Amino acid sequence: MSDLEWVPQSCTLPAEERPLRVAEWDALFAERLTSLSRPQPLHLRLDLAGGEGVEDRARYLVERESGCCSFFTFTTTPGQDLIRLDISVKQAHEPVLDALAARTAAAGEAR
Repeated sequence: MSDLEWVPQSCTLPAEERPLRVAEWDALFAERLTSLSRPQPLHLRLDLAGGEGVEDRARYLVERESGCCSFFTFTTTPGQDLIRLDISVKQAHEPVLDALAARTAAAGEAR
């Protein structure tokens, strides 16, 4: 997905900063995604390979994303060798979660 049409209007991140933020997420997923699942239609679960600084990196991105896209609910759970990232939305934002899941899967395949 090369464009940002899937980013909803309710995102308050300035438009010129969006490609940079998306690139940060893409890089994290391309480097660290080990699994992606959809336990429920409004819930995306991502497992990231652990390592030096990965948890801090993920938490920093989550914190910044929560500040501009309040429709996401993030839960970060560290494990011994992985970081679990759960992302939930309300029904109105299911298409955004769908697009995020597709983009995440594509970034993970680039690995």
